[in-house]
Amino acid sequence: MTSTLSDLPVAQFVGGHWVDSTTTMPVRNPATGAQIATVADGDETTALAALDAAAAAQESWAATDPRHRSDILLRAFHLLHAEADRIARTITLEMGKPLAEARGEVVYGADFLRWFAEETTRGSGAYFPAPSGGRRIAVRKQPVGPVFAITPWNFPLAMVTRKVAPALAAGCTVVLKPAPQTPLTAIEFMRILVEAGVPSGVVNCVTTSRAPLVSAPILADRRLRKLTFTGSTAVGRTLLAQAAQGVLRVSMELGGNAPFVILESADLNKAVDGAVFAKLRNAGQTCVAADRFLVHESLATDFTERFLTAVSALPVGDGLDESTRIGPVIDGAAVHRITALIDEAVSQGAHLHTVGTDTDRPGHFLQPAVLTDVDPRTRLWNSEVFGPVTAIRTFTDPAEALHLANDTDAGLAGYVFGENLNDTLEFAESLQTGMVGVNTGAISDPAAPFGGMKSSGLGREGGSTGLEEYQELQYLAIAR
Repeated sequence: MTSTLSDLPVAQFVGGHWVDSTTTMPVRNPATGAQIATVADGDETTALAALDAAAAAQESWAATDPRHRSDILLRAFHLLHAEADRIARTITLEMGKPLAEARGEVVYGADFLRWFAEETTRGSGAYFPAPSGGRRIAVRKQPVGPVFAITPWNFPLAMVTRKVAPALAAGCTVVLKPAPQTPLTAIEFMRILVEAGVPSGVVNCVTTSRAPLVSAPILADRRLRKLTFTGSTAVGRTLLAQAAQGVLRVSMELGGNAPFVILESADLNKAVDGAVFAKLRNAGQTCVAADRFLVHESLATDFTERFLTAVSALPVGDGLDESTRIGPVIDGAAVHRITALIDEAVSQGAHLHTVGTDTDRPGHFLQPAVLTDVDPRTRLWNSEVFGPVTAIRTFTDPAEALHLANDTDAGLAGYVFGENLNDTLEFAESLQTGMVGVNTGAISDPAAPFGGMKSSGLGREGGSTGLEEYQELQYLAIAR
């Protein structure tokens, strides 16, 4: 085990204590396939113990002063920055992304702590006379109650802080279940929260490779009042069905299939830079990754050549190598799934342009691939790729491009590039996505509401609305 990970607990974090487990699971580095750690593999007993702790702590945590909760979140923000190098290395070891991106994730993840620390003290309500007279109306916000937070592997710190920070800010206790591929960063964050002063039981962490075994008893328990999940639409639908039995509040950030549209007026330098970031950040393993490129016919050849040149300059390799810009995909199953999508698209008429460096090495690497003339009926065009593969089609009529962009059940993110401001904004406003990057490939911001339309989810994370997802409204009718 590396020195970075050698002092991390193997146990679960429940009720402010590290609790031993009789069953463990391995954690592997996707760049090498090597086992780098062993952690507890929780079960239903652990799950209910964590919920017991969260439920027991709920009343006292909800009663704490907002300023006190704010101060704790700010301390956690500063502690994350103080240990940024250690935590970034942990992210790279278990998830594979380049160290430069992992450091960026630490900064991004910490910013959710700062944002919600500031939002904590800005609670608002209402007090006014009823229009009909005879009474006063008072509206107050209160914490929804214990929260079950399920996070994915692709951003093992930021997806945790994006859920835990607003929950704590609102006065909610939490049971966290991180992805089995990336439990170490969540364990690191538990250690940070303890040092920041989070009381026992307020945040609990259950690591497991048996998600249904852990999730089912928590979701069936009437003490739980909120579910927040980031992951695939298929799993989200299953969790929604379970949450419906308890009529739980839910936040769902589900799958995407983002269109990236380059209008005739686009600046190609901006478009290429935006495309590289939107497509290849984290080796394409982001929920807002651009999957379907729609390029105006007059710009298509030039854009494709420039994009291929830019991608070929990005070294592929182990994320621990400071020169690496594209790391591995998460596991062997991802390699096979993505390769099958490419092969099928080629068999149906797409032209494959493979770029990048030789990836004949241990670990789970894919050469970045660019495909042109992709048939919109292929699985590649209609899937959330989650890998370094770019699918391109051309268009002549913006109405045609808009139809193709919106012709999907997904509606998380979209991108549009154009220098004619009126046309570009009109196109952006017509996209059926919860978020749109206009002349930029970077859209995530803790101060902005993050979430999707259609099958891409319910609710929003970040921004002022991110706090409201963890609050209930109570109305008092006060007789005069």
